[in-house]
Amino acid sequence: MTSAEPLYAPWSLRDLVDDIAAGRTDAAAAWERSAARIAATERTLAAWVARGPRPEIPTASGPLGGVPVGVKDIIDVAGYPTRCGSGLRADSGPVDRDAEIVRLWRAAGALPAGKTVTTEFAYFAPGPTRNPAAPDHTPGGSSSGSAAAVAAGQVPLALGSQTAASVTRPAAYCGVAALVLTRGLLPTTGVTGLAHSLDSHGYYAAEVRDLACAWAALRGGSDPSAGSGRPPRVAFWTAAPLDVVQPVMADAIGTLRERLRAGGATVTDFAAEQAVAETTAAHRVVMAYEAARTRAPELARADALSAPLAELLRTGAATDPHDYEQARGIVGRTRRTVLDLFTGYDAVVGPAAPGPAPAGLAATGDPVLSRAWQALGLPVVTVPGLRTPQGLPLGVQVIGPPRSEAALLRTAAWIQDHTRPVRTL
Repeated sequence: MTSAEPLYAPWSLRDLVDDIAAGRTDAAAAWERSAARIAATERTLAAWVARGPRPEIPTASGPLGGVPVGVKDIIDVAGYPTRCGSGLRADSGPVDRDAEIVRLWRAAGALPAGKTVTTEFAYFAPGPTRNPAAPDHTPGGSSSGSAAAVAAGQVPLALGSQTAASVTRPAAYCGVAALVLTRGLLPTTGVTGLAHSLDSHGYYAAEVRDLACAWAALRGGSDPSAGSGRPPRVAFWTAAPLDVVQPVMADAIGTLRERLRAGGATVTDFAAEQAVAETTAAHRVVMAYEAARTRAPELARADALSAPLAELLRTGAATDPHDYEQARGIVGRTRRTVLDLFTGYDAVVGPAAPGPAPAGLAATGDPVLSRAWQALGLPVVTVPGLRTPQGLPLGVQVIGPPRSEAALLRTAAWIQDHTRPVRTL
């Protein structure tokens, strides 16, 4: 990469798919572009743990037309090892079949370009990846490699997973869009999990309309963002009871609120702030308890793990089952409360992280603002566009009721359109 070439340069999936469909380019050219961009940036970025040669690209390869996709290295891809960012898996050999989610993306026309960096077993110990939007700041975790690969324009699409904030936080920090799917909507077969009642699929693209293009290809039907003209009804969540939102983020969210209102949106206050705070605390208990049991073989070798993961597993192993069931009860109760509120609006809007990406690469940032929504199993779109006065990305979460991905993408596309006049706050 030359000194004049920016590291942050997201590549529009929607534009690429449109160009392939119109015959202005083809999948082979897309793979050449991807390879060239990786060659130019990867030494600085370190987003990949393994890459393969360009695959044979059939003439009819699904609606995405054979475009390259990055796959987080906890998700099985035939012919690659799944090493989960851990030295315990360093000697793992290639798996012989794709995870079910990879099979579905292949059917949609996306072809794996390789495996992207994950934190150790999708928890907190960071990998080597840098943030394309701010190379001296964390890219977040645990899907850091996928978010960075999209933000740098190495691929137009990349897969992640979320147990706490592993998709949302990297998208917010790296300045790209992401969708966390309703938990349980698609199978997790072939994915190395952490907590069975929390693990969800997710994916990254440059902007919300690119997410919508991918969603239409994955699930069939029309692009949901094509009908994003109606101003939505939204409730703004401040996260005030959690006392973590930084002033620069609070100011940006306040400005966005007024921008949406001026654009015609019906804007109200979110009426369950305390319920979300209670769910945030419950998520910590559920995650630790389930992780200790899901990753019991690794717990038995805790001395070979990073300090954060070892601490999580030991905490979970020491958690009383009664405390776990009590936390699950809180999640069930608050879920009913939150779902009842969706009868009055299309989506909840709030900060995706306490602020911009923290400086340094030794930690991945605080997942606190995604914990509750993940415990509730709801779909979430991270909307890019807002920035600090220094130019660091500030991500916005747009949350919807279960299985509302298409409608949520429509709302999020409208919201992103209204971030554009206030990209720098």
